[in-house]
Amino acid sequence: MSQRVFIAMSGGVDSSVSAHLLKEAGYEVAGINLQLYPRSKEAAEKAAAELAHTCSMLEIPLHFYNLETEFSDRIIEPFCSEYENGRTPNPCVQCNRKIKFGLLLERIKELGGDYMATGHYASIEKSGSVYLLKKGRDTSKDQSYFLYVLGQKELASVLFPVGGMLKAEVKKMAIGLGLPAAEKRESQDICFIPDNDSRAFLADRLLAKPGEIVNTDGKVIGQHKGLAFYTIGQRQGMGVSSSQPLYVLKMETETNRLVVGFLSQLYRDNLTAGCINWVAGQSPDSGLKVTARVRYRATEAKAVLQIVQDRVRILFDEPQRAIAPGQSVVFYQGDAVLGGGVIE
Repeated sequence: MSQRVFIAMSGGVDSSVSAHLLKEAGYEVAGINLQLYPRSKEAAEKAAAELAHTCSMLEIPLHFYNLETEFSDRIIEPFCSEYENGRTPNPCVQCNRKIKFGLLLERIKELGGDYMATGHYASIEKSGSVYLLKKGRDTSKDQSYFLYVLGQKELASVLFPVGGMLKAEVKKMAIGLGLPAAEKRESQDICFIPDNDSRAFLADRLLAKPGEIVNTDGKVIGQHKGLAFYTIGQRQGMGVSSSQPLYVLKMETETNRLVVGFLSQLYRDNLTAGCINWVAGQSPDSGLKVTARVRYRATEAKAVLQIVQDRVRILFDEPQRAIAPGQSVVFYQGDAVLGGGVIE
């Protein structure tokens, strides 16, 4: 009897091709679509019809699962709250932890699924009794950074069918199969924010609390519109003139002050992180040499990992730019993800 796999389908090319690959591999495949945030009736009906058409072409059944309330409570509200507290959250990481590989995986097990699959560019390997989370083959699309929250329980029940492919190969396969997703544009960075305009999204949900902009000497040089609308490393949108470009260095929530400075002041050679997850289920030895990424688009940097009770301290070989509290730092050894945490 073939094993049953539910593929999380957004209607995009990666999940559509993943479904095809699973069928080709002999699995009993079903699609499942997550409804996470309100859309207009017209947009929702159009998306559902397009996805149903794709599943019909692939000859697989399609299920819908509404988690709008849970997504609002567990992802959107904390996202806004973090910005309000002067931090820069990563909602995709938290969605993976709480929604996709949390509630959705539970639902798939309830439906009798042996595995859950997604279109992530990452891979899973088993070494002895331990599951390893590794980078996707396409380094430009690798999404292992967002998946550090997974543990052994999740990895034992998850498949990443396109993890060993290049994006160009996936697109070519979709075109060859005549899948509608082949003509779609890439999805935006944060799914629930229209036009990827975080500032406008937050402005609709948070009360603006203007305050002082100060330099590193504490001198007031301007007024900000509310700390929630800024992030570490930001250069534009402050309305302050200077002989040299100014960057956001820090948000002081206690005094409601925005601290700005020069590019050279934006670099740090260490960080502390909490909410740590170790993919293998246990921490490595303190003092281990790793590479670490302080945000998704950052280059991996050589560092030493120190274990300090339930936190980690990362000492970089070379200072890193714009380390932002609230973002995730992820630790690697070669292609394998050791784990990660939230920068404090």
